[in-house]
Amino acid sequence: MTDEADVIVVGAGPGGSTTAYHLAQHGLRVLLLEKTEFPREKVCGDGLTPRAVKQLVKLGIDTSPEAGWLRNKGLRVIGGGVRLELDWPDLASFPDYGLVRTRLDFDDMLAKQAVKAGAVLQTKANVTGPVLDGTGRAVGVVAEVNGEEKTFHAPLTIAADGVSGRFPLAMGLAKREDRPIGVAVRRYYRSPLRHDDDYLESWLELRSREAADKLLPGYGWIFGMGDGRVNVGLGVLNSSAAFGKTNYRRLLTDWLGSTPPDWGMADEANADGPILGAALPMGFNRVPHYTRGVLLVGDSGGMVNPFNGEGIAYAMESGELAAEIAVQALSRPAGPARERALAGYPAELRARYGGYYRLGNIFVKLIGNPQIMKIATRHGMPHPTLMRFVLKLLANLTDPRGGDAMDRVINAMTRVAPAV
Repeated sequence: MTDEADVIVVGAGPGGSTTAYHLAQHGLRVLLLEKTEFPREKVCGDGLTPRAVKQLVKLGIDTSPEAGWLRNKGLRVIGGGVRLELDWPDLASFPDYGLVRTRLDFDDMLAKQAVKAGAVLQTKANVTGPVLDGTGRAVGVVAEVNGEEKTFHAPLTIAADGVSGRFPLAMGLAKREDRPIGVAVRRYYRSPLRHDDDYLESWLELRSREAADKLLPGYGWIFGMGDGRVNVGLGVLNSSAAFGKTNYRRLLTDWLGSTPPDWGMADEANADGPILGAALPMGFNRVPHYTRGVLLVGDSGGMVNPFNGEGIAYAMESGELAAEIAVQALSRPAGPARERALAGYPAELRARYGGYYRLGNIFVKLIGNPQIMKIATRHGMPHPTLMRFVLKLLANLTDPRGGDAMDRVINAMTRVAPAV
């Protein structure tokens, strides 16, 4: 391992590994620093929409069932007394299937793909802060590697260190409190009956086992893993009155206690591991996405989709974009010309997601009101055409050109909405 690189990437999650892969593919010297060792656990729903699948294909990942992936056809939505199966849309821009895979080996697979492309991966490297020059620009990082402090230098650093965002915080970039954030908890259960489901399942209404007529806060999911287990979880948004005032682990077991006994999720004996939780930073809740030699990727820059809580696809997409911008910037001499190229990163992020995230931020505020959510569920769920439109909007799956009427309406909405 060298202490000099063209780009240092902090964090080897999906965003960091994708960034490192694309940088290395362009011939840059890339140092990928990960504080843990692989394989390692991450709190996640483990479900991937077609947006994420597209990124995997770009990385050269084999997404076939023979390679250990469980494919899904779409989303099953349960709410308002209705159970509706919505297939992923047939688009030119995205594949028509989603995937499920545990983060335990998903992240490991992506990191190995980055190494195969030429990136240098250093695990057990806990980055503690930036190295700053006299102008306050980051020109490297300080990290504890196997208990020893080391300094690494590079003209560019890409922060992909997740929701904690310790590196951006060290650069003075705090989270914005006016942007949405969620909390999610999940657990694995052994469930032979539900483990090989070919739809991701989303519950818009959660009911208590103690009183069937009592609605619990938040939304839930059940994703089959294909290995005898299911990933079950729930999320609560900060627009809900229950946010920060609820025992989310107890909430999960209360909901699961109301599920059919033969699913196996109401019985503690079928649990595979503890209930774990994580925050979901949404709608660009940390900005700017470029400052003083540092670009933010994925959760580090608050890029989780406010509509559906999806983070992996946006981490990978922003990683690819950051790599593209970095390659162009480093081809220029240090100074104003390079900075103009780097300033293109936040500008392009706003162009791609700004209007869509603005709509998502409004959506989060609306569904935080139980009465609005109840009305929307009761009156929207019985209409499959409307729900197909909602699926496209929530999953951000449209063709930008040549799409159908739904695509054109959604694309027009995101264009006219002011960027966050």
